Amino acid sequence: MVSNEDDLQALLIRLDRRYDRVEDGTFLVSMGGGQAPVALRLAPPVLVAQVEVGPAPKGQGVESNVFRMLLEKNATDLVHASYGLDGEHIMLSAALELESLDMNELEAVLADMGMALSEHVPSLKAMIEKKG
Repeated sequence: MVSNEDDLQALLIRLDRRYDRVEDGTFLVSMGGGQAPVALRLAPPVLVAQVEVGPAPKGQGVESNVFRMLLEKNATDLVHASYGLDGEHIMLSAALELESLDMNELEAVLADMGMALSEHVPSLKAMIEKKG
């Protein structure tokens, strides 16, 4: 169970995950390979994991193709995380209940997000750039 930032830090250490802890209590977990870090924030009763994928495309044809791809990936590839929009940005997010959060669950979410960042995002960005 995770009840505070120190508990979360202890889990990250046990998982041997590199991270930076910023002043507002957010943990930026390195995903390696030049990928954007995943931000972890305690927001009781959940832990929020989130990473910005990039700007949402503009243009009806591009939007529908990109959003279709994201919805398909949500349904077929992602188990713990999902793609969504936050304003004009595509985000990859997950929420974990703090009451039952353990090391295996946190690692599964980080692995799911790492896979998405390395496998989905390059083709997603290429699709946006090609059509944009």
